[in-house]
Amino acid sequence: MNPSTDWRSDASLEHLQQRANLLTQVRAFFASRGVLEVDTPLLSASGNTDPNIESFVASCVQGQHQFYLHTSPEFPMKRLLAQGIGAIFQICKVFRCDELGRWHNPEFTMLEWYRPAWTYQQLMDEVDALVSQVLNIDAAKRISVQELFEHYLFLNIHQASVNDLRQCALKHGIGLSSSYVENDEIDVWRDLLFTHVVQPKLKDEAAVFIFDFPESQAALAKINKGFPATAMRFELFVKGIELANGYQELTDAEHLKLRMQAENETRLQRGQLPVIMDKHLIAAQHHGLPECSGVALGFDRLLMLQLGIENIRETMSFSINKA
Repeated sequence: MNPSTDWRSDASLEHLQQRANLLTQVRAFFASRGVLEVDTPLLSASGNTDPNIESFVASCVQGQHQFYLHTSPEFPMKRLLAQGIGAIFQICKVFRCDELGRWHNPEFTMLEWYRPAWTYQQLMDEVDALVSQVLNIDAAKRISVQELFEHYLFLNIHQASVNDLRQCALKHGIGLSSSYVENDEIDVWRDLLFTHVVQPKLKDEAAVFIFDFPESQAALAKINKGFPATAMRFELFVKGIELANGYQELTDAEHLKLRMQAENETRLQRGQLPVIMDKHLIAAQHHGLPECSGVALGFDRLLMLQLGIENIRETMSFSINKA
């Protein structure tokens, strides 16, 4: 059959059956812990201002209204938290432009949940419980971002300058274009060194939480105003693959607006279009978002790890190449 007209799924029927089993397993995990499943809209009048994430734009037939396909159910879930709904989780489709590869598909499934009154350390415990149960692995190791950079790069991530990071990248033989070498965004260099030097080292570990990111990488996490100031944020890597990203959530509405504005400014500096900020989320946080922690986990990647397969297309009925 001509590959361009192959209508069949890239996932075997066995993999699709296991996907259904994993959905059941995850729902049972949260049911046993009294966490409520919710369902929020895929379409939103506002997009994600994060300059590292691009939203799909959708228009009504009349062309009078513009909407975004959500990149995460985070904002409407936080609005429910502000209403006092309590601990909640959701399994849903999310959409991100320009993400395609062995571990990426523009449309994928996310598991996201929130725990009122929990710290991010408590949430790490629960993520660990779920993942170790599903993958039948030992509890994850835990290491701060600072410890990780000192161990593998001999750098203090909180003190190293752009030039220190640039020289470290050149020392490790990372191929860079002239325009990249001239980039002065410190987090661009931090991310480059992490993805090219540090993350490959994590392949030797079954599971590792990294936590306490630099303040500039907080996204919507709270800040620990110690020395150095750090974001109350964690990521989980399993066999070197990023699986989950969690925060002790920012609750202050004015700080939320400032961070979104700063992200839009970064987007403009990078030549990207600014994104409409979510006025409903800002209003909800003015009303009062409870102290809470939340995490987003890639469901398709979790299934990949459970099955021991190496392409996300093998976990879903139809990936973008056959949509």
